[in-house]
Amino acid sequence: MKIAILSRYGEIQETRRGLVGDPEDLHSRYIAAFINGVVIGCLYLPNGNPFPGPKFDYKLKWINRLTAHSEKLKGFNMPVALIGDYNIMPTEMDTYKPEKYVNNALFRPEARKLFQALIAQGWTDAIRKLYPHERIYTFWDYLRNAYGRDAGLRLDHFLLNADLADHLDSAGVDKHVRGWAHSSDHAPVWINIKV
Repeated sequence: MKIAILSRYGEIQETRRGLVGDPEDLHSRYIAAFINGVVIGCLYLPNGNPFPGPKFDYKLKWINRLTAHSEKLKGFNMPVALIGDYNIMPTEMDTYKPEKYVNNALFRPEARKLFQALIAQGWTDAIRKLYPHERIYTFWDYLRNAYGRDAGLRLDHFLLNADLADHLDSAGVDKHVRGWAHSSDHAPVWINIKV
């Protein structure tokens, strides 16, 4: 899996590739750039399945590295967004069937706890800020007509620091795109910032 940042607002100044803390980790999972006055960190957090095992251990270590990096981002005194596929369902409301995922790395308490620790640094989950009580999904498996049954998961998140969260105007998921032929199993997630 590769990640990228695109912009229609002029020059992209790349500021980082990868996270510190594991020189052996050569996966392309994090990139950051400065665009139009905003720092954007784009990520693809490890899936971690099967649980238990080395892939799950790698996931937890990667979240800890991201949390250490995000602490540094807080000191920038400018708008910052950490966006991407976190491969974590933070709450039971983020899955159509919580009991099905008890031993899935996407829903394990260890990963959810680390996600909440990240949020506790002062990040705002944009979708949850605007839709605190709604079941909203960003992913539907290709199997068993998951999209048709709306058997989804919320795995993709926009985390905003206070400088950006104060200007959050709207957010959503373009669910219909998931229904297109040959589409990704993830639907586009978006936010609008009012400046």
